[in-house]
Amino acid sequence: MSERLAVRKTYKLFIGGAFPRSESGRSYVVTSSKGDFLANASRASRKDARDAVSAARKAFPGWSGATAYNRGQVLYRVAEMLEGRRAQFAAEIADAEGVGARKAGELVDAAVDRLVWYAGWSDKIGAVLGSANPVAGPYFNLSSPEPTGVVAVVAPPLGSLAGLVGVIAPVIVTGNTCVVIAPERAPLPSITLAEVLATSDVPGGVVNILTGSAAEIAPWLAGHMDVNAVDLAGADPDLAVTCEELAAENLKRVVRPPAAPVDWLADPGTDRMTAFLETKTVWHPIGT
Repeated sequence: MSERLAVRKTYKLFIGGAFPRSESGRSYVVTSSKGDFLANASRASRKDARDAVSAARKAFPGWSGATAYNRGQVLYRVAEMLEGRRAQFAAEIADAEGVGARKAGELVDAAVDRLVWYAGWSDKIGAVLGSANPVAGPYFNLSSPEPTGVVAVVAPPLGSLAGLVGVIAPVIVTGNTCVVIAPERAPLPSITLAEVLATSDVPGGVVNILTGSAAEIAPWLAGHMDVNAVDLAGADPDLAVTCEELAAENLKRVVRPPAAPVDWLADPGTDRMTAFLETKTVWHPIGT
């Protein structure tokens, strides 16, 4: 019997809940940590990024208008679906990062646990950040957090799944939508996560994932007038400076890349959630 030939897959983008090919028709080869061929991935263009922003903006009213409890349920469902594909994620992490099967499995478990952790924060972050403010007059003065809008995210190159969950979950649990640039060298966990999102309860457009070059796509997203915030977690120093300059044109919120490598398995705290929230304060006369 002749040896079976493997099916070489070309992965697509994830935009608006669908899996389109790049409008440019470009793709690139994804290899393992040892240099072995794994798959082809689409190389997103500026047009693809623009389509992703449009999809994120379209999804924002419905997602931000959902109850915090409902968003928590959706994130918990994503965790369930991710755990159901544990073996596939573990194999992709092992190939991408050159770690053993046991370590790869632990990294998948950590990503699942992180999703559950953020799901638990969904209906609590408002109580932690909101307040009834003392006023010297016959008024109620109430402050509450609201999502900032569409967030562009440059995913970290290391910790391919834990880092990806660590930048996406805090954005969407607080009611924002996002456009994510997957790690160029190791995009397969990102694409597989897109398949998980598409088959869970996440509405189309809430998370959009692009593969390709961050150097090509990130500056365009940073300067896009319909993007409200930028997370540069995976940007190199030169790219980060370029994106910050472009983002300043319309006063975007910018989360700068960390000065030191981030341990995506450590307690993340609430900083990434609060970075993409705005405070709304309402004055109301007493007795009216």
